[in-house]
Amino acid sequence: MKEIIRIGSRGSQLALWQANHILYALRDAGYHAELEIIRTTGDRMQQPGFVPPPNLDGKGIFIKEIEEALQEGRIDLAVHCLKDLPTQLASQFSLAAIPKRADARDVWVCEPYWALHTLPEGGRVGTTSPRRRAQLLALRPDLEFVEIRGNIDTRLKKLEKGDADALVLAAAGLDRLKRAEWVHQRFSPEEMCPAPGQGALALETRAIDHPVDEAHDAYVRNAIAFFEHPHTRFCTTAERAVLNALGGGCQLPIGAHCTPEDGHYRLYAQVVAPDGEAMVQLSATTPCTSDPNELGEQIAADLIARGALNLLNASV
Repeated sequence: MKEIIRIGSRGSQLALWQANHILYALRDAGYHAELEIIRTTGDRMQQPGFVPPPNLDGKGIFIKEIEEALQEGRIDLAVHCLKDLPTQLASQFSLAAIPKRADARDVWVCEPYWALHTLPEGGRVGTTSPRRRAQLLALRPDLEFVEIRGNIDTRLKKLEKGDADALVLAAAGLDRLKRAEWVHQRFSPEEMCPAPGQGALALETRAIDHPVDEAHDAYVRNAIAFFEHPHTRFCTTAERAVLNALGGGCQLPIGAHCTPEDGHYRLYAQVVAPDGEAMVQLSATTPCTSDPNELGEQIAADLIARGALNLLNASV
């Protein structure tokens, strides 16, 4: 009888697409995989009337309950959006594999106006992301913002209802859910630098030295090894190193985007004041044999030397 690999995931439409993508690939490879849906604090926050607890800091809100299930042995593998994971995992967990990344860019969703520059003055953009707000204000200081929460379909329905004039969303989510017809502009990283890890999935397991069942945990790690994509691992590690060195929070207006180019890696990073009035941005290249953490930390140090922390402190 084959061993069962139990996959844990949030229940949103996009999270289920991501988890099923991994599940079906494992089954195609001959493994027996099952899915367990887990409701997280971040999911509850999407509901009207949610009152956040006083100690909620925004870090790990989409993974806490999933990691608890992983630690307790109720699941063997967690599938996350990488950008939802804290830059430092707890010691009992391991980022066992990072599959090939989808499009990391942000996109413009607006049916009457097919690009940001065509939106009339004072247009209302739906986003809850401090990074996107700051970057959009740097491009269009006249914009107003509307808090629009929920899954992708919910946000698109709110746009159709007129709750906002436009949305800015991650390309990967729309592409994965076959909603690309809504996309009319894909922002270059220089226009709107994506969040560190955006567009990538993370396959999280128990760490080798924190097993529930040592043999089964090794079986799971070996089973998912084929998902690992070295270029995506390097790029997202460098991006997350920038974020970690600058404070590590997903609520900070920090963008970082790394890509392989002609035998080397290029890392571009951007820190923007909340009002969009000031920005620090840097780009660096490094050979493919370099350490991605060192690349990210060096970019972060250069950003700090140019005043990035002053901009971030204004965000807090």
